[in-house]
Amino acid sequence: MYDLVIRGGTLVDGSGAPARTGDLAIQDGIIQQAGGSAGPARRVIDASGCLVTPGWVDIHTHYDGQATWDPYLTPSTWHGVTTAIMGNCGVGFAPVRPQDRDWLIRVMEGVEDIPGAVLSEGIQWDWESFPQYLDALARRPKALDIGAQVPHSALRTYVMGERGVHHDEATPKDIQQMCALLGEAMRAGALGFSTSRTFLHKYEGRKYPPGTFATLAEIGALGETLGAAGHGVFQMTSNHVSMDGEIPWLRKLARHNRLPVLFNLQQTDPEPDLWQTLLAALEDARAQDIPLFGGICGRPLGLLFSWETSLHPFIQSVAYQRLQGLPFAQRIAALRQPDTRHAILHGERTLADKNLERMFSQFSRIYPMEARPDYEPAEDKSVASLARQSGRDPLEVIYDLMLEQDGKAILYYPSFNYSYGELSQIHAMLQTPSTVNSLADGGAHCGYICDVSMPTFMLTHWTRDRRRGPRLSVEAMVRRQTLETARLYGLHDRGLLQPGKKADINVIDYARLNLHAPRMVYDLPAGGRRLVQDADGYVATLVAGMPIFEHGQATGELPGRLLRGAAGGAR
Repeated sequence: MYDLVIRGGTLVDGSGAPARTGDLAIQDGIIQQAGGSAGPARRVIDASGCLVTPGWVDIHTHYDGQATWDPYLTPSTWHGVTTAIMGNCGVGFAPVRPQDRDWLIRVMEGVEDIPGAVLSEGIQWDWESFPQYLDALARRPKALDIGAQVPHSALRTYVMGERGVHHDEATPKDIQQMCALLGEAMRAGALGFSTSRTFLHKYEGRKYPPGTFATLAEIGALGETLGAAGHGVFQMTSNHVSMDGEIPWLRKLARHNRLPVLFNLQQTDPEPDLWQTLLAALEDARAQDIPLFGGICGRPLGLLFSWETSLHPFIQSVAYQRLQGLPFAQRIAALRQPDTRHAILHGERTLADKNLERMFSQFSRIYPMEARPDYEPAEDKSVASLARQSGRDPLEVIYDLMLEQDGKAILYYPSFNYSYGELSQIHAMLQTPSTVNSLADGGAHCGYICDVSMPTFMLTHWTRDRRRGPRLSVEAMVRRQTLETARLYGLHDRGLLQPGKKADINVIDYARLNLHAPRMVYDLPAGGRRLVQDADGYVATLVAGMPIFEHGQATGELPGRLLRGAAGGAR
């Protein structure tokens, strides 16, 4: 008798093969049968009319701190994520000397918009080295599997101290010590190494994280260490990847070390067609068996404006700044007063930030967020269009829209990946194995971004609801966030519904699968806030054959474990 049988579902097995109807039998956390009619079981889940898929493998999260206090890593598990990899973008919390803990918190707060008070209150430090950090994570109870990468900023600071923080060039001895610590971390089970070279990542106002300006000698040596480890991914965030910039040395790094190299690939307004050139370079690398990949977002990277979020067009208003310290209900009451409204719309502003002013004035790119969010909105839904229709100033429209829903209404600004006003470029990126689904950013950007629902969106939008262009198959979108993401990190025991594979599974009522609008909650340590997004349609999410969520409710089961790369059978 099996432990559990998921009976009569539509099996989308993660391979990309056509879906088929059948049973899925599980014993001791392992899939025993996939398809056909399974025998009796101690428990049966009726999956009639539902999709049955592998659990989602999310390779780009920032739960480095949250993993020490939240066994569910919400809201990722609300969206069917059963494996989460953190330590991305070069930021994290190990290795660390005791005197540098607060500094690492400030870096994470600046780069990933996770409140410092939350991290200070929530993290119970019981590690210094990266292997000790992994051991600490392993001891914590967890509902899903997690893995961690070594962050460049922490590693460089641990070795170089103030010199690393101030971007001094690493000496040969510094590089040797960094490589030794990275090798130690990889042997202990780190899943890779990450670095940031983007000018968008700052902390304490205008400071860049250590590693941003690291020499190619430093980067190359760390890459060689990864290659020698025989497993792991080199992950990089950069805003100056180009054919004459970083592609040549990234390609060399991947080829020389037989090392999967993953950089963020997004469309930007200054160079809206560069993605095509970069995609061609990735295809050329793949043709030569060079493991160079673009990590892509399945939708625009969207900023959310509201009276509750960190960003909106009135944050530079002196009159508004006087209200910021008020409790939310009192602030909304004040904002409804005509004299306050006039002062904010027409009064004095603090020193202008040109980048913010440019963003806040793109009224044709700002959209009211609907109850069922539209992440590929047409221009006729924009604030500019609404202002034209009503004969009002666009800022007045924004002000009044944000007062709706008791002051909690949200406006959506697609920042990256929306230069064309639609998603044809993402449609193209999703159809090549040279790209990998990434950038959901779970755990990060608490105050103005909520892309953690990306796995759900991949099904609702791309396979069912898209109206402004061609759709993609359910089988392809499931494969992209199961087999392909797992395989990149050498997690060969998951991502497929096949006998012998780990029973990480989603049962999804596809007809009911929908996203709600993001909302702000105040449930982090120290009363910290964060944006979350709910979904309907997940009947059950299983990790190692145990349901961790059923019909949107946590079961209390905590079967998750820490993934250790050296034991994962990578490369």
